[in-house]
Amino acid sequence: MSNTMHADEIDAVLSRALSRELLARDLTRLAYVAKDGTPRNIPIAFTWNGSQVVMCTTPNSPKLISLRHNPAVALTIDTEVHPPKMLLIRGTAELDAVDGIPEEYLEMNGSYEMTPEQRVAWEAEVRSLYDSMVRIVVTPTWAKLIDFETTLPTQVEELVRQRAERTR
Repeated sequence: MSNTMHADEIDAVLSRALSRELLARDLTRLAYVAKDGTPRNIPIAFTWNGSQVVMCTTPNSPKLISLRHNPAVALTIDTEVHPPKMLLIRGTAELDAVDGIPEEYLEMNGSYEMTPEQRVAWEAEVRSLYDSMVRIVVTPTWAKLIDFETTLPTQVEELVRQRAERTR
């Protein structure tokens, strides 16, 4: 299986209603290769700007060292219900240092349940803590939506095809 798809294929996956619903969630799981060569997979808040996944982190985050060394990443955005719904995205992380707090960081944390008072206190704390942040921007080069109703993992699709051939 290829790690890249044509832009129209990616758009077809990401424009589906379920994909848009998943892209509106709070957290993704960011998988990358650490500088020591071992895999990492971390939950991280994100926002979707219509063409890219944007995550933000502190300038001293160890993941930045790894992403500078190897920017290939995979993202998983999923649900906690049965059957699970999963959006899998691959791409290359671009790092963008920003003075102050990126708007995306404030947006991506806006969907957590906070009272207006909690929101004001949280934003004041963030603004007092961070002089700068780094935006981790991923443009999808591959995407797959799995809902276990209309789409399945590739391996399971293959088993279904093989079973159909056997029963002919």
